[in-house]
Amino acid sequence: MANLSPLALLAGLFIGLIKGYQTLISPFFGAKCRYLPSCSEYATDAIGKYGPLRGALLAVKRILRCHPWGGSGYDPLP
Repeated sequence: MANLSPLALLAGLFIGLIKGYQTLISPFFGAKCRYLPSCSEYATDAIGKYGPLRGALLAVKRILRCHPWGGSGYDPLP
């Protein structure tokens, strides 16, 4: 088994938590995200592309914009 770096382990943990949210919690609330891709998909993609630190920061910024007075529509990763 290959040794994984601490950042790779952190990325796996974050993505696992997001997948758990998508599977166990999100179905009870329905699709309420104002953006495409959804905030949880955006977070998973950001962590995969930029790593757990920058990816999580981008995800938090996106979640903070996702409210009734915020924007909406297509919002891809930078």
